[in-house]
Amino acid sequence: MKKPKMGQVWQAISCILCFLLALRITDGLDGTEFSGGWLTGPLLSMADMGILLFVLAFVATFVFPRVAAVLGLASSLLCLPLYLFFIAPVPFNQVFGFEHQFKVQPTPGIHLEKWTVTGLLTLVLTSFLCARRMAEWIRPEKLPTHP
Repeated sequence: MKKPKMGQVWQAISCILCFLLALRITDGLDGTEFSGGWLTGPLLSMADMGILLFVLAFVATFVFPRVAAVLGLASSLLCLPLYLFFIAPVPFNQVFGFEHQFKVQPTPGIHLEKWTVTGLLTLVLTSFLCARRMAEWIRPEKLPTHP
């Protein structure tokens, strides 16, 4: 087995961090009213799927780096809506809720809770690392030249 590249190591670390932060953020939401809502239920289901894909991306990083990059990017995109909902629930509802009525009206504005913001920043980092790994597949020297 050959030594992993630094890009693979950073991608694996970011996937584990995203996994741990997503578990922390979604902890205690399963089985509550949040998981049963028509808006929040699908957001939580998407985040749960993203959590599983982060584990698969971590495992695949050293064996199938291209597949891991796609899985890491997909899992980041799956977790993103829930994080955005936690950070800005009222604006998120106005854009995606289609006149959804909150049972308990949240305070308007932006809520910069440390775990959610840290999770969001980690999602951005992971997306960047995975997109960079995918961009390595096509290099200008590999493209066919036309006379």
